[in-house]
Amino acid sequence: MSAIKPDARALVINVARIGDTLLTTPVLRAIKTACPGGRLGCLAHPKRAAVLEGLEWVDSLGTITPKRAHWRGWLSKKEWDYALVYGHDASLIHYANRVAQHVIAFRQDDEQLNRLLWRAVTFTKPREELHAVEEHLLLASAAGIETANYRLAYRHADDELKNARIWISQNIPAAARPLVGFQIASFPTKAYRDWPMQNFVDLGARILDHYPDAHILVLGGKESRDKAEWLETQLPGRVTSVAGRFNLRMTAAVMQHLDLYVGVDTGPTHLVGALDIPMVALYHCYHPSRRLAPLSRPLLGVVDHPRTDATCSRETPMAEITVAAVWSKVEDLLQQSLAVSKHEPTHVS
Repeated sequence: MSAIKPDARALVINVARIGDTLLTTPVLRAIKTACPGGRLGCLAHPKRAAVLEGLEWVDSLGTITPKRAHWRGWLSKKEWDYALVYGHDASLIHYANRVAQHVIAFRQDDEQLNRLLWRAVTFTKPREELHAVEEHLLLASAAGIETANYRLAYRHADDELKNARIWISQNIPAAARPLVGFQIASFPTKAYRDWPMQNFVDLGARILDHYPDAHILVLGGKESRDKAEWLETQLPGRVTSVAGRFNLRMTAAVMQHLDLYVGVDTGPTHLVGALDIPMVALYHCYHPSRRLAPLSRPLLGVVDHPRTDATCSRETPMAEITVAAVWSKVEDLLQQSLAVSKHEPTHVS
């Protein structure tokens, strides 16, 4: 297969949640590296496009939904040489076919859609054996683009980091260190990935016992606000809930100032995977770390569910991950984090 031309115009369409949007960032990097003289565009879900803002490889960033795609691109003159379409939304593939010369997507269930594709990509090995980044890169590979850089990427704006510092200075005791973030919940449709709240309380108590000046920020969206406020009551004066307080980018800026992040498998955990702070991530056996944990990522503590694939289902309780197992990773990373002086946050490539 011939490699993509260095001046090619490529469009990436990925209407997905936060985590799956971030999982395409190695694809975006790889395309721009292969096409330094070309143009790279990206269309994402209106509520997720913010995670791609500021990426230097993306020349144009916009939003789209399957519903809106029905009405777009009819007057297009095929402004893109290639369009990579993630997912199985027929309207997105039809839209891509209107605006691009060559459309690449995973093989669809509908053969009429497959006939619109220049490349209908199939898995080279069982999907459960592929890391999610490798899976996303299969579409780039179909265009002759290869990469060994699987690191997720995110870019803060300077004013976001400044505003986060100001908020922390005004709301968190000045002597509080380490500052630890807890992501206590996934999204409601995958709540089976949530660790019991009492376990977070017990983990917080261990942290505070070993680090008397520590403070805990409870992260999350509006849907986890009640749980976050309950956690505040269990460790009074030592926990601050910011669940539902900030938008996505301000939340990311606050997280960049943490000494440690501890979270269940969900969008913000993928986001932290693109940052440069120590992190501990908890994975349900139905979504193991071999598929989802950030790659090429230092300062990472992975806690997998003890069940094997054969004995796991969505109903398998996360409570089977013990506090002791998580504390072991937390203690190790806190020691590393506090062994060196705190530096200004840096962008990750």
